[in-house]
Amino acid sequence: MAIREIVLEGDPRLRQKATRVRHVDDSLRALADDMWETMLDAPGVGLAAPQVGVSRRLIVIHVPAGYDHDDDPEINLRLANPKIVRSHGRQLGLEGCLSIPGWAGEVPRADAVTVKAVDMNDRAVRIKATGYAARVLQHEIDHLDGILFTDRIEDKSTLRPVTEEEYDEVAE
Repeated sequence: MAIREIVLEGDPRLRQKATRVRHVDDSLRALADDMWETMLDAPGVGLAAPQVGVSRRLIVIHVPAGYDHDDDPEINLRLANPKIVRSHGRQLGLEGCLSIPGWAGEVPRADAVTVKAVDMNDRAVRIKATGYAARVLQHEIDHLDGILFTDRIEDKSTLRPVTEEEYDEVAE
């Protein structure tokens, strides 16, 4: 595993639609491992392949246990071709991004999502998530379509610089 360089806003690769994964193989698993290590090192809670300069529909997510509620389990996902197939509700929350360091803003998202994807064993999976985990999934899937969190902000006055401590709390 290796830590990869995170692509920053302004790089055209962040605005391209990522290529669909045809088959999960050892090279894709190695990329997911590198992304995992990169995400944890950053530190962040999610990372999409375009953020490390690779145009593949692959995301990794790590939401610590107890993030929304004390009894919430830890969520660790490595997903190819993730697609939101169902969503409902609305939440408004502060988001940041590893590709836009030092900035955060209030982003509306669905409160609950169902995501269809392929796991690293090349098996179809369905993930149901609510609250913060749903937010992280939506944020990372947006990256696969060339969408940044700043594109989703309704009230641009909420976009602001954040301290390093604040940024660590919202970086996705």
